Amino acid sequence: MSLIEKLYGPFFDLENWRTVITSGEDWMIILSLVLIECLLSVDNAIVLVAQTQKLPDKVQQEKSLFYGLWGAYVFRFIMIGLGAYLINFWEVKVLGALYLMYLSLNHFWKMRHPESVHHREKKGRFQILPLFWSVVVSIELMDMVFSIDSILASLAISPNPVIVLIGGLIGILCMRGIAEVVMRLMEILPELEVTAYILIALIAVKLFLTIPMIDIEIPAALFGGIVLASLAVTVVVHKIRN
Repeated sequence: MSLIEKLYGPFFDLENWRTVITSGEDWMIILSLVLIECLLSVDNAIVLVAQTQKLPDKVQQEKSLFYGLWGAYVFRFIMIGLGAYLINFWEVKVLGALYLMYLSLNHFWKMRHPESVHHREKKGRFQILPLFWSVVVSIELMDMVFSIDSILASLAISPNPVIVLIGGLIGILCMRGIAEVVMRLMEILPELEVTAYILIALIAVKLFLTIPMIDIEIPAALFGGIVLASLAVTVVVHKIRN
């Protein structure tokens, strides 16, 4: 019980909240944390949108992101309290990288073998959860994997968990906004779905390289440039095809 109080006590300290909310200096730190969250969440947004494409209509896609938003908030609260231990969770990164690579390769395999996919769907398959909730669970799992880097970066800037929590919650909302923009772009540019799954494969490699044994960090600015370049190529391909 004392460990729980030690980890999560600062979240329930009203004086700590009052100090943070009324401090201009703390809000400058929060704004910097929001910026970091957005920069680190470009890859997360791409993966989330790709996951929602499994759902049949836009209403369900947006609803799954909404449910995922609240799940991300709960998880962020829990994991900031455990922030000191996150550095030991490199195994989660490996599993996340393998899962992302599976998503990418499986998508392109289905594109190359549509007859086989159609045959399997006709036979039916066992699914524990309905499609909608399986997508929500996938979104939550990806949030868990991708939030590790941003939480560690935030705790390195400020040791105050209340500041990190506020910055993280605002950042998650901004990241969901990025996901909404990507979702609308996919409606305009259908070719963007292929681009998204290519980027997911790159994200898997990027995530795997950050494990302690390798410790290679691809700068967020560089990856952002890759995303923008991929978008530009997709627009050109779309114009040529039409």
